[in-house]
Amino acid sequence: MSTVKTHKHAFHFDSADHEYESSKQGVWLFMVTEVLMFGALLMGYMIFKVTMPETARAGAEYLSWQFGAFNTVVLLFSSLTMALGIYYIRLDKRKAAQISLGLTLLCGLIFMCVKYIEYTSKISHGLLPGAMFTNANETVNLPLYFSFYYCLTGLHGLHVLIGMGLIAWIMIRIGKGHYGSNHWTGVEGVGIFWHLVDLVWIYLFPLLYLVE
Repeated sequence: MSTVKTHKHAFHFDSADHEYESSKQGVWLFMVTEVLMFGALLMGYMIFKVTMPETARAGAEYLSWQFGAFNTVVLLFSSLTMALGIYYIRLDKRKAAQISLGLTLLCGLIFMCVKYIEYTSKISHGLLPGAMFTNANETVNLPLYFSFYYCLTGLHGLHVLIGMGLIAWIMIRIGKGHYGSNHWTGVEGVGIFWHLVDLVWIYLFPLLYLVE
């Protein structure tokens, strides 16, 4: 592993601290737009769930709460390893940081593998969104439930994949000495994004899988 390179802040910042605070504020501003996007979709689903409770219950019966619960535990653990990665890089323990981030990456892979199993099972039974729905179940508006299901979980899964790509990127940069105790902005920014991904799933799991 190469030695940590000295970080020089960009010319339009007064200092490295100014660059750090500005970068972090930019990440948080982006997170606000993400919350607004998921919030709008979740609000639409909540209206659907309140107005068509029987349809929501019928759709949830096709979901495996065991898979959902397992994935929840996986993402919660990944939040811990992500936080440890940030903690270790701030102490200049780059090897420990890479191990922690590697575990986070592994958790993301496990999560996506479980979603793949779920998706293939539903697709094989014709549980598809909208006009593509071919299952024999004649519950009114059941295709609408699965439209919400694929939209919400698919968009979340896309964010998981993006997060995994970002984690792999910062792991490479750590190995090249770009991050250390004097500069960890990128690591923390990716960490904030990953925590949001975990938080969104904490809402999706009970809303989609635990319908009574």
